[in-house]
Amino acid sequence: MKIAIINGPNLNLLGKREPGIYGNQSFEDYFSKLQEQYSEVAFSYYQSNVEGELINEVQRVGFSYDGIVLNPGGYTHTSVALGDAIAAIKTPVIEVHISNVHAREEFRKISHVSAKCMGTISGLGMAGYGLAVRCFWEK
Repeated sequence: MKIAIINGPNLNLLGKREPGIYGNQSFEDYFSKLQEQYSEVAFSYYQSNVEGELINEVQRVGFSYDGIVLNPGGYTHTSVALGDAIAAIKTPVIEVHISNVHAREEFRKISHVSAKCMGTISGLGMAGYGLAVRCFWEK
């Protein structure tokens, strides 16, 4: 099984950025544990702060992987193009947000990607990534 994890803008700063919202753990540390937990899964990991690069990665893996776990970060609320890219591929996508976006600012309640995804996990911290992987694994 091949699963891609794609993180959007500012998620390269996990562990440093607003720890009260996003925690103290870097994504790299979490990812290592996820790989150990699901050693049978071939993971790829990609992070970019650039919208077009995220779209390119979604398209690159979107016809050959078994699942995509996507945290689009701030592009969730602004990127029609990222939503269109998800709609154009065959690989199912689960949207993940570390914080509960519905308990935050009003603009964060708008998503241009959720309706294109098979599901959304929000507000469960880094564990949301593992839950998304588990969903693909058990499917």
